[in-house]
Amino acid sequence: MKVVPLHDRVLLKRLEEKEVKKGGIIIPDTAKEKPLEAEVIAVGKGRRAEDGSVLPMEVKKGDKVLLGKYSGTEVTIGDEEHVIVREDEILAIIS
Repeated sequence: MKVVPLHDRVLLKRLEEKEVKKGGIIIPDTAKEKPLEAEVIAVGKGRRAEDGSVLPMEVKKGDKVLLGKYSGTEVTIGDEEHVIVREDEILAIIS
């Protein structure tokens, strides 16, 4: 299934954090926090300015980004979890 976000929305896939065990304590999946890093899967065409022109997106497919803990809307596409956010909800691009 192909998903194309509209306007200034971005489709992201959260990147799983590397599991680090300190002192032999294992944290169950239900107690872990959502990862803040994600990979851009697809982007919309851009936001419309007041004059009707389209402002291009700053992120592109394949970029690694940081986002807020509770940002966006979680969706399931196929059997994978994704997040759809507006471009202004993305905090930074990781290089």
